[in-house]
Amino acid sequence: MIKRLFDIAAASSALVVLAPVYAVTAYKVKKNLGSPVLFRQVRPGLHGKPFEMLKFRSMKDAVNADGNVLPDSERLTDFGKRLRDSSLDELPELWNVIKGDMSLVGPRPLLMEYLPLYNDEQKRRHHVRPGITGYAQVNGRNAIGWDEKFALDAWYVENQSLWLDIKILAETVKKVVIKDGISAEGEATMPKFTGSMAAEPSHA
Repeated sequence: MIKRLFDIAAASSALVVLAPVYAVTAYKVKKNLGSPVLFRQVRPGLHGKPFEMLKFRSMKDAVNADGNVLPDSERLTDFGKRLRDSSLDELPELWNVIKGDMSLVGPRPLLMEYLPLYNDEQKRRHHVRPGITGYAQVNGRNAIGWDEKFALDAWYVENQSLWLDIKILAETVKKVVIKDGISAEGEATMPKFTGSMAAEPSHA
């Protein structure tokens, strides 16, 4: 309950304080990428329940000759890359926090298609609300591998506290300023998760 009240108060205050930044960012997205300004995608939330996550668009709509969507690296424009580097594309997620879909701090909401690929340990990341930032984001973000990222998410679930959230938020500001861990090496963001690289524990 304390975490939820903190989320509502902090997200509401941030929306008010950052309203001019929100407006300017929306204008620049529309100018550079056109409409719609917001990117909407269904992601798994608490206990894997689907919700619609909001972000500012950072990619152009582009397909190949067969009508298939081009890879992220080919759709991500210079403007979109700067937007992601600044983390301003995440601002609309404050609405998700106020609605109760997300928390300020928690494991990042990934793709619905990943749900069947998680092992039991990795599924624990859905025992809490997903966050705008999280323990994995301040310990490598997209520059670390999936197994390490999921291990950090599981550690957060077991050790979460309001004080830990405050420390993660403070560290997030630092990471955003120095633009640390924005993408994995050789990738526009993060390669797709195709299943755990670590073996499941043996039950034999």
